[in-house]
Amino acid sequence: MRASRFFLTTLKEAPADADVASQKLMLRAGLIKRAAAGVYTWMPTGLRVLRKAEAIVREEMNRAGAIELLMPAVQPAELWQESGRWEKYGPELLRFKDRHQRDFVIGPTHEEVITDVTRREVKSYRQLPLCFYQIQTKFRDEIRPRFGVMRGREFLMKDAYSFHTSYEDLQRQYRLMHETYSRIFTRLGLKFRAVAADTGSIGGTGSHEFHVIAETGEDDIAYCPDSDYAANVELAEALPPAAPRPAPEEAMQKVSTPGKTACAEVADFLGVPRASVLKAIALVSERSEGEKLFTLLLLRGDHELNEVKAGKVAGISPFRFASDTEVQEFMGCAPGYLGPVGADARRVRVIADRAAAAMGNFVCGANEAGFHLRGVSFGRDCPEPEAADLRRVVAGDLSPDGKGRLEICRGIEVGHIFQLRTAYSSALGCRYLDESGKSQVMEMGCYGIGVSRIVGAAIEQEHDEKGIIFPVSIAPFEVAIVPVGYHKNDAVRAAADRLYEELIAAGFDALLDDRDERPGVLFADMELIGVPHRVVVSARGLEEGTLEYKGRRDDAARHVRAEEIAAWLAEKIPGESRGNT
Repeated sequence: MRASRFFLTTLKEAPADADVASQKLMLRAGLIKRAAAGVYTWMPTGLRVLRKAEAIVREEMNRAGAIELLMPAVQPAELWQESGRWEKYGPELLRFKDRHQRDFVIGPTHEEVITDVTRREVKSYRQLPLCFYQIQTKFRDEIRPRFGVMRGREFLMKDAYSFHTSYEDLQRQYRLMHETYSRIFTRLGLKFRAVAADTGSIGGTGSHEFHVIAETGEDDIAYCPDSDYAANVELAEALPPAAPRPAPEEAMQKVSTPGKTACAEVADFLGVPRASVLKAIALVSERSEGEKLFTLLLLRGDHELNEVKAGKVAGISPFRFASDTEVQEFMGCAPGYLGPVGADARRVRVIADRAAAAMGNFVCGANEAGFHLRGVSFGRDCPEPEAADLRRVVAGDLSPDGKGRLEICRGIEVGHIFQLRTAYSSALGCRYLDESGKSQVMEMGCYGIGVSRIVGAAIEQEHDEKGIIFPVSIAPFEVAIVPVGYHKNDAVRAAADRLYEELIAAGFDALLDDRDERPGVLFADMELIGVPHRVVVSARGLEEGTLEYKGRRDDAARHVRAEEIAAWLAEKIPGESRGNT
């Protein structure tokens, strides 16, 4: 590609409302242009990157035996009503009526549509297993779209769905997709981890997220450096303390703590560690006919509640945090001074996190404004609570696999695989006839990759003050030829044209920057858009028989014999990455 025939636009400064590095750099580099909140036009440079990522995803999905199709972006409401998600999905589901007043949605995902296709077309076990996939634009009406393509409303996604006669075969496909995703993200040149995750609104019984490791990531990942264990902190198990609960050592006593409602304030006021203060969190679960179930969750003062885990405790979900009025009604005091001592077991359910249940001689609220209790022990001063895993893991916790201690890093989710089981096939009647002619419900899997999100995640992972540092596999161009004085020096122009033709013939995705601009502008633009390899053609170099090579990550340039530059680049750029334009 010649830059003079391409549409290359760059900015010196990013728009003031850009949030994160990827958004700022994508706008500055001219990869995207904002059309509306969370909706972007992919400009020619950005589209080249997007298409290269898409090509790698497609190649690996085909290699895994998945079959590509394309489903409609507009979906009839009847399918969502049949699955039960019409009411459950929430305001992110963009709903509208056509001219005949029929309800439709703009698809954020396609479980309903693909299940409908399969139930209509597949009748026998002989037709299974099947795995379909598509790469298509989705829309989710985010309440506050931000971070550019990282959390936009419109995005490009690869979603795949598999159908099986047994759970064992679903597990086989799940492992295959896990391996396929690992190959995809490896080929994309990303540093990533696969982590066990919660299934969220999609449903099912098991899932893994694939995260690009980046300090600006939205998700916390717990991992063990000494093993392969990794999980989203929403799912990572916090093991019970190894040490037994300490025996009671002091009598319970009531102490004045005026105005001290937070654990940190109480700990400082009493001169005790936060880990010896018991935190109480009040929840309410609404039941039929206005009935309310009141629950007191207990955590160690230095730990945080994991709401996802709390929602999985039997009898609690769905829940909300109790109002001040409800706390007064069930506990007889104001929030900030709650504790398990004296709680009415007939009206208040008490559940302690595993670490809290192992505490002894602790400080807790006295259920009286302005007072706390110290020297409290379970079993002596209040009943033994139910115990459950309720907290977020922290760095230093024992790894659930028993092979070391956890560390926490930040990640950007770019892929997610699910074992849906029969959540959708049962609801939509997706069945097949087995070998004996008996009707059976199909097992299902779901496998998604945020293709447009990959571009933003790659930039978040690797960039510097000069701009983007793309992996060669998805860079808009593999190598940029930058001639100094192209429009003024016949020898430079001839050498640059000759090198460009040579590299194109050899299969390189090369850009010849033949714009009539100052060298500093040309260099800055190539660094900004993330071209990983640059070759400078200059009159002085030609006199010496050399060209100047500089990798995007290199601190300094080096001189290479002109006749050797193609071979030099061939060693730097893997052959399989070429031609993905």
